[in-house]
Amino acid sequence: MDQSHASSPLAGAVHDLATEVVLALRSEDHLATVCGAAGIDEDNRTGIAAVRVIGADLLLPSVLYGRHPHPGDIAVLHRAVREFPPRPEASDAAVWSHWGMMSALHRTAPAPGSPAAGPGTDEPNAAWLEGAPWQAFTHQLSVLAPLAVPAASSAVHRAAAHRVVDLSRGFVRAVRRRDWLQAAGAGRWLAALDGRPDSLGLERGLDFVELMGGADPRVTLHVRAARLMAEGRAR
Repeated sequence: MDQSHASSPLAGAVHDLATEVVLALRSEDHLATVCGAAGIDEDNRTGIAAVRVIGADLLLPSVLYGRHPHPGDIAVLHRAVREFPPRPEASDAAVWSHWGMMSALHRTAPAPGSPAAGPGTDEPNAAWLEGAPWQAFTHQLSVLAPLAVPAASSAVHRAAAHRVVDLSRGFVRAVRRRDWLQAAGAGRWLAALDGRPDSLGLERGLDFVELMGGADPRVTLHVRAARLMAEGRAR
């Protein structure tokens, strides 16, 4: 993404959307429309697909700052939920990502008759995470990094809380492999959890991940989320 974000309309839309989320996180401007700033509305099919890729993180500025999201962003996320439901053969991660979008809508902007799920309600199965090797576990958790937000409880959250050491190993492995997006996602989970090893040096590790992989705004998004959560937990 960092070198070829303009190689396709969808990749470009994802890049622009993630950039706008990062800008909103930095400015705390939760009232601004992320989708509008990225040129995405309910009739933009490519933009809707990009929202599906970003997932629940579309509303992350509102979630982290505890404010109401922009109505335009709510409408677009609702459209993405409707337009891109998980297929019968979808991966477990895709199913959980979709659930995460519905959960974010429920927490920030519940609407009568809208497809939304509250934390713990109609959760997908998470048993597949319990026995996964730590390498695969870290990969799957990084894909589901949008679920790593404060005060959100889910089976994925509980699985992550029980395997913090494995996730720490995975974070170090991702950094060594120069997989910056996976490292950023794993680091975001670690910032949201208790019990990470003091020797991990997560703060310095995240600085390095952002330095090396920050050309991809999704990396910066996860790192910024991790820092905000860590600061919130420290207060």
